[in-house]
Amino acid sequence: MTKLSDTQTIVLSAAAQRANMLALPLPKNLKGGAAQKVIASLLKQGLLEEIDADTRIGEHVWRETGDGHGVTLAITEHGLAAIGIEPEASRDAAEPTQSDHAAVKTPTKPNAREGSKQAQLIAMLQGADGATVAEIAAAFGWQPHTVRGAIAGALKKKLGLDVTSEKVDGRGRVYRLSREG
Repeated sequence: MTKLSDTQTIVLSAAAQRANMLALPLPKNLKGGAAQKVIASLLKQGLLEEIDADTRIGEHVWRETGDGHGVTLAITEHGLAAIGIEPEASRDAAEPTQSDHAAVKTPTKPNAREGSKQAQLIAMLQGADGATVAEIAAAFGWQPHTVRGAIAGALKKKLGLDVTSEKVDGRGRVYRLSREG
């Protein structure tokens, strides 16, 4: 399994959610040397690839080649697998070409890998009683701030799930996730 930084995961997840599978534009807080370093690592690992940019349709340009053509960045099937997204069955095992990028459809939300801590957390929150921060922390051996970060970052922000909370007498704040979420 490829070990990714949070920033690398965000870049790949954003690309996977776009219909054209492009990694650009990058998050607004990722600039300059930091952006260069993150992208260089993703390219080296084969998680992103450089393809010709079609500026006629407004594709963002990562860099310009010596002959004046623009290059953009697209997520590869290996990149999709690294963030737990199964490439569509209809796609060939070969890497997509530039013309394939416009036609590729992606899932609206990435799914957690079965058996992962993220999947277990989702299952706890989908239970009829929901779960408190203390219960989740005890189940995973996490600190309370890690639990809150996983709920806010991984579930709400990255996966776009609707996590609700309410104060319950004798239990404290209970977090729940609708089964449709």
